[in-house]
Amino acid sequence: MNNISKHITYSEATRSQTATKNGIENSPSEQQLVAMCILAEKVFEPLRIHVAGPVAINSFFRSVELNKKLGGSSTSQHCKGEAMDIDDTYGHMSNADMFNFIKDNLDFDQMIWEYGNNDNPDWVHVSYKKSGNRKEILRCQRLNGKTVYSHY
Repeated sequence: MNNISKHITYSEATRSQTATKNGIENSPSEQQLVAMCILAEKVFEPLRIHVAGPVAINSFFRSVELNKKLGGSSTSQHCKGEAMDIDDTYGHMSNADMFNFIKDNLDFDQMIWEYGNNDNPDWVHVSYKKSGNRKEILRCQRLNGKTVYSHY
């Protein structure tokens, strides 16, 4: 497969320096691939049009082994192909602007303001399920050396 969507290549969606460095297989199943395509169609592509430029994907699909190596949640939607972490490293729109656009205009299952400060997260985690999206919005912060999630 060459592309997950118009602006996401298969390689970009499955790329991981950690997987490469540690010899971890990071290939989605057909079911996971379908979920990835749906997330790209319903969230990423409308966001990409709004941003009017590239949006960096820090993390998309993660195999269970890769997710464990990264210290991810055992219930991570990344492992199902339903979540991605995005970051505007290209300067077209701030992470806060992208967060607010998704919140106000798109359907999603969960969105997390990842670290950062009150003005801008370091990146945005967003997930989408084929059905039953919760529109749950969280904020992730490090307090006293621990990662804490709270409702946004």
